Amino acid sequence: MTTTNESPTKVHRRYFKEDGTRVPSSTTVLNILAKPALLDWAWRMGLEGEDYRKYRDDKAEIGSLAHYMILCDAKGIKPNTDNYSKKQIDLAENCLISYFEWKKGHKIQDILVEEPLVSEKFGFGGTPDRLAYVDDILTLLDYKTGKGIYDEYYYQTCSYVKLVEECKRLYPERILILNIPRDEDEEFALKVYKNFDRGWEIFYHCLQIYNLQNGRRS
Repeated sequence: MTTTNESPTKVHRRYFKEDGTRVPSSTTVLNILAKPALLDWAWRMGLEGEDYRKYRDDKAEIGSLAHYMILCDAKGIKPNTDNYSKKQIDLAENCLISYFEWKKGHKIQDILVEEPLVSEKFGFGGTPDRLAYVDDILTLLDYKTGKGIYDEYYYQTCSYVKLVEECKRLYPERILILNIPRDEDEEFALKVYKNFDRGWEIFYHCLQIYNLQNGRRS
């Protein structure tokens, strides 16, 4: 297996339309949504004397590494983990083990793996983790690490379905979100969505609000 020289990017990918206009990512658009659970968590961390930012950033690094390891597996390359501590690598490998347990029960035929896409029609971009035939069903796969699968993940992946339809003329039959645990405080979870209309409508309205807030034309 070839080792990649690339490592997980620590900067956000930028998206541009064909005329050079920069457009927001799906994640950026959805950041306009209130996240009261996150505020409550940060408050509780403060009461316990913990710096929630350091904790969050470390967990995010582990999550990014796990995500990268899974996609390297899909591409058939060995990940470059030079920029990570042994603890971070060990916890990311926990995710990989859970993913392998899930994977061995399924037949996966990849179509797209982490390919950036931009909607000329709606003016946003995103990078779906993976589009593949999973057990012969065209599936948009998305990998998460954390405490659970939240509504905004559904909205985000519905926007990815729209990108795939517009840019690739491919029509996923379902979304499959896997939440892969980093440690014993987290649990493996899986959600399947076959109706994308509600998620896309919510994302679309968020996009309109984002554009209004930022003085952009829809």
